[in-house]
Amino acid sequence: MKNYRIQVIAGDGIGVEVTEAAMRVVERAATLHGFEVSFVEQPWGSHYFFQNGRMMPANALEELQGSDAILLGAVGHPDIPDHVTLHGLLLPIRRSFDLFANVRPAVLFDGVESPLRGYPPHEIDMVVVRENTEGEYAPVGGFVHHHHPQEVAVQAAVFTRAGCERVIRYAFDLARRRNKKNRVTSITKSNAQAYSMVLWDHVFQAVAAEYPDIETESLLVDAGAMNFVRRPHSFDVVVASNLFGDILSDLSAIVTGSIGLAASANIDPTRRFPSLFEPVHGSAPDIAGRGIANPLAAIVSAGMMLDHLGETHAAFAVDNAIKRVLAAQEVRTPDLGGANSTNDMRDAVLSHL
Repeated sequence: MKNYRIQVIAGDGIGVEVTEAAMRVVERAATLHGFEVSFVEQPWGSHYFFQNGRMMPANALEELQGSDAILLGAVGHPDIPDHVTLHGLLLPIRRSFDLFANVRPAVLFDGVESPLRGYPPHEIDMVVVRENTEGEYAPVGGFVHHHHPQEVAVQAAVFTRAGCERVIRYAFDLARRRNKKNRVTSITKSNAQAYSMVLWDHVFQAVAAEYPDIETESLLVDAGAMNFVRRPHSFDVVVASNLFGDILSDLSAIVTGSIGLAASANIDPTRRFPSLFEPVHGSAPDIAGRGIANPLAAIVSAGMMLDHLGETHAAFAVDNAIKRVLAAQEVRTPDLGGANSTNDMRDAVLSHL
């Protein structure tokens, strides 16, 4: 019997609560579908920072590398600057393991109401593929005259042809696998960013020529944001740089009902390194510890993990259980307009498995 070794970094805030729920669902799915999971829980995050002055130990990447996948809850604490928590844990994992494709689905499920009028279930069904290791989040830059009145900050974006091509090609392959609208939309700002984004546009056109069966669209990011609201049903796979993909995927989550449903996968398609799966809602310190966070984003992320590991039947079962719970509209966490708890939602998914 296959036994998968999963590293778990529950992290901070509601990450602890939703990750526990996701783990229980993965365990039940494994039992029902004939495989095993061994969770290795790591106490990294903001509490580790307060004790050790860093978000994770120096050998953290070595500890993670031998696993089959990584399940992450959230990182972030009101008393630690966000750039410290992000650059101290998540970004080093993404870069060191070359997790270049950040995949963020956004589906309007049956039983969930979009803030946009007139959309029936599943009419909005898109995936944002975000370049995940370079672009605007590349750690290139610095300060001059730091903490003085004449302080200067330099932040450089890094776009490589290879980096653009591989994530754009991933998006086209994903559109083929989805076999829905068979469309890939590229998001740039090449009218203003005349080097990095123009390179992206050129690479997109070159890759698109190899996929004549896939319809393409290129939008500037401001038009893309507008059309995510005006015509979200028209999008299938959207591919964007690190910054634009980050922002637009949050918008896609909201138009499909709740950030509490927003899942993601940080993928190394070559499988040299373990891929990382996480909800995108953050640590939400305002509701942490109250037991009311929606765990479905974490559970969807865990389902994406099972699919990546090749346990497609278990992944389908998890996805189907989530759909049944939402369609029934009997269990609703506050973000969905209800009063149920994190554990109520977890138990509902478990019952439908």
